[in-house]
Amino acid sequence: MTETTKERPLRADAERTVRTILEVAERVLSEDPTASLAQIAAAAGVARTTVHRRFASREALLDAMAAHAFRQVEEAIDVGRPETAPPLVALHQITANVIQVKSGWRYTVGQPQLRDPDAVAAHARIFAKGHLLLERAQQAGLLRPDADLGWARRVYHALLEQAILEQSESGTDPDTLAAAVVDALLHGLGPAR
Repeated sequence: MTETTKERPLRADAERTVRTILEVAERVLSEDPTASLAQIAAAAGVARTTVHRRFASREALLDAMAAHAFRQVEEAIDVGRPETAPPLVALHQITANVIQVKSGWRYTVGQPQLRDPDAVAAHARIFAKGHLLLERAQQAGLLRPDADLGWARRVYHALLEQAILEQSESGTDPDTLAAAVVDALLHGLGPAR
């Protein structure tokens, strides 16, 4: 967003327009990563000047998309109460919530580099909340006491990414996918002992 947009709050109608542009940009860029701002404006049903007034460049639009998407991911995590809910409940709820949100923002969250300071800060908070949840899961005996939490985080993220892909391709219910992710993380795929 432009400096002017960041400095003063948008009117409700302008905020809706920005949100629409961001959501449409996600869909358009998922289908064609080379799409122009003019193509995004046309798909959003707004004038090209409206997009250019809000986003000075393609990079500014991508930055705004990242900030918006990671804000939604962080809110999805917070709803699962990672600090206070029983760890197994929080792990399942957060997993389902994140699958739901990230399935709608696959292009944006899949970008290799975060430039927007708000997106970078949200990403850092998300990482910290995830680590706290894994620590709580370990303390509750859901993970072995000697489990490497860094490895557990990487495994969890890999399982989560596959669930997000499955959800976007098949429309499988996020709760069903969350149950599969949590079960695989905590019990693996081998026979019960």
